[in-house]
Amino acid sequence: MVTEITRDELKDRLDHPRKFVLMETLPVESYRQTHLPGAINLPPEQVRALAPELLPRKDIEVIVYCARASCHASDRAAQELSDMGYSNVRRYVGGKEDWIRAGLPVVGEETKAA
Repeated sequence: MVTEITRDELKDRLDHPRKFVLMETLPVESYRQTHLPGAINLPPEQVRALAPELLPRKDIEVIVYCARASCHASDRAAQELSDMGYSNVRRYVGGKEDWIRAGLPVVGEETKAA
């Protein structure tokens, strides 16, 4: 089952680290340009092939996000993870756009150039 997580909940998770995996589901180039701190990159079409290696524990909390609320890459990745038996999958619906609009930090090539 996939549940949603709010921006405030995600910020709290990042501010007070616990065991979880933050996963951006956009193409690698978008990830390289800018992503949320600590995020790994795993586009939906690669989930089935790479998740077992990157996420060996199926009970760990996995938080997925993509570009914005209208982006469905995180929906697809979250559903794929759930179908594969991952039991604690959450989706940050607002995505990168919501995070940046709130003035929260990101990392990547764009932040290095600034």
